[in-house]
Amino acid sequence: MNYSKWKITKIGCSSGSELRRAGYTPLLAAMLDVRGINTAAEAEKFLHGGAETLCDPMLMKDMDKAVERIRTALSAHETVAVYGDYDVDGITSTCLLTDWLRSRGVDCHPYIPDRIEEGYGLNTGAIKLLKDKGVSLIISVDCGITAAKEAEFAKEIGVDLIITDHHECREQTIPDAVAVIDPKQEQCRYPNKDLAGVGVALKLVCAVEGRSDTVIKEYADLAAIGTVADVVPLTGENRYIVRTGLAMLENTKRPGIAALLHESGAEDRRISSSTIGFSLAPRLNAAGRLGCVSIAGKLLMTEDKAEAARLANELCELNRRRQALETDIWDDASKMMSGTAPETPIVLASENWHQGVIGIAASKLAEQYSLPTVMICLDGDKGKGSCRSYAGFNLFDALSACSEHLEGFGGHALAAGLNIRRENLKKFCEAFDSYYRENKPEELPTLNCDIEITDPSTLDMDGVRSLEQLEPYGSGNPKPLMCIQSAKLDRVTPIGGGRHLRLSVSFGGVGFECVFFSHTESDLGVNVGDRIDLAFTPQINEFRFRSSVQLQVTAVRRHDPRPLCRMMLEAGKKLPESEAVAFIPDREAFVRVWRSLKAAGGAVAADLDGILRQCPRNLEPERFCICVLALCELGLLHKLRPDSVFGARIVSGCAKVNLEDSTIIKSLKARFK
Repeated sequence: MNYSKWKITKIGCSSGSELRRAGYTPLLAAMLDVRGINTAAEAEKFLHGGAETLCDPMLMKDMDKAVERIRTALSAHETVAVYGDYDVDGITSTCLLTDWLRSRGVDCHPYIPDRIEEGYGLNTGAIKLLKDKGVSLIISVDCGITAAKEAEFAKEIGVDLIITDHHECREQTIPDAVAVIDPKQEQCRYPNKDLAGVGVALKLVCAVEGRSDTVIKEYADLAAIGTVADVVPLTGENRYIVRTGLAMLENTKRPGIAALLHESGAEDRRISSSTIGFSLAPRLNAAGRLGCVSIAGKLLMTEDKAEAARLANELCELNRRRQALETDIWDDASKMMSGTAPETPIVLASENWHQGVIGIAASKLAEQYSLPTVMICLDGDKGKGSCRSYAGFNLFDALSACSEHLEGFGGHALAAGLNIRRENLKKFCEAFDSYYRENKPEELPTLNCDIEITDPSTLDMDGVRSLEQLEPYGSGNPKPLMCIQSAKLDRVTPIGGGRHLRLSVSFGGVGFECVFFSHTESDLGVNVGDRIDLAFTPQINEFRFRSSVQLQVTAVRRHDPRPLCRMMLEAGKKLPESEAVAFIPDREAFVRVWRSLKAAGGAVAADLDGILRQCPRNLEPERFCICVLALCELGLLHKLRPDSVFGARIVSGCAKVNLEDSTIIKSLKARFK
């Protein structure tokens, strides 16, 4: 991913802070501080908040109507259908509500439409099919908020409909149903607008049961999988639900989940949000993407271990097929781009692509070209597309503005889907292009680093392990992103068949091993021996019964010492301590600088470039400049001009001094206390 700039938060790890006094490590204290958590009480609430974070489900608009209708269905032993979506959020929503209804004695039919044949959301054919099976009540999960026509059809044929959804909605087209539950409705008083579809389904069960504790203890594992997979903010009650669910997954009672953990190689590892994001979700998603969603649903609900093992194996095979299709589509799309560097959104269409996989390729293209991307599968005179945003561009608003050229659309600001007729493709491209030009993001995304590491000792095992308390990570609570400036790149080693890199860097006399996924040596843009800035997430690497700190790299750039050096050397300006503290020189550095100045005739160069050329090999320019400043302060160097360090000369016959007497050095060292 390309970044316009790096924004580095300047927050220290002072031992005097309340969080440090409460026993938090410097690293965890700094991360809490940067997220606005400054007191021990706030930290306890954020890190370990319990059931008190849950909101009352009855605050949701129409929840009272839904509860009344479902209780009627329970008492009358009606046949009910749960109508879901084919992504992980929809699958887990469907399984959760189906399992609960069946546990209450209801004849419940789960229904998830075929992605290829039926597409997203409610459709009249499926509603008629369920009616013919004796279904008198359909409850949608993770879909339905835009299904006005389908709701009208259900009413006409005598099927009651309860809609539960969490997607964006337009108030003028809210379906006419028994109840419409979506926290994003304008008139909904529910505080948490960021529930996943499975979160809404969970709250529906809580409301019907009249209590939340037992429901969450039973279904938080399914809710956690869907919530993490749908990338909703993991704050407030979402965080509590996911944290509870992760604990359940550690000793799961569901044979299907246990089998999938085993088959994906995650069985003996600590369960985290990453386990869901990289092991469980892709495999469950593969079923929906390739039109075999029933396999995922059966896996999550089976109680038979043998069947679970078989289904888990099938899912993993589907995932491997999905990966192969993804590679083919990516190669095809790359050829269509033919090395161009477009300035407006990418819209590509083909009759040869698999509809279930184009969203992944669209995400990759959006990232590579730093532009919103739409990829459309054409079939006759119709097309179905997946859209991915970039740099905060709002896709939902854009598609709304171009809706006259579409048969339908839905989704979020960052990801959406659309239906279009082939004949309208050109007009849509023109309208989409025009909207983008008028609403173009100001610049590429900024890389926001939470904290700058100035003392490498903070990245010890205890400090990095303490960050696990911030779990679960996800949207709204991302993994810590830290930065080291002016590290030395010591070694670059291709791994994973050349698809990834292992980097060895040194900083402050300490070496670190790093891994940089999906980057090759040619992508790196720097060479061994260069000074680099490194954005990373620290983690504990477990390998052959040995634990070590490893930095998972997000971005690398060549270090530019000039801005900070100029700020330090310009007389009259206050030393930027928050940035300079990473370069406190020791006695050896002073000795090397003194010798280099003597070798240069006893003078400091007259301009910045000249000073940087005087810097001894393997000594950071910033550390060199701090030495020069301290030597001037201690009277060992004489400024030729009061307003400038440039051109200073060694004072002949000067007496020995104690380098520790430098107020500059004292001030910088005090920041570590």
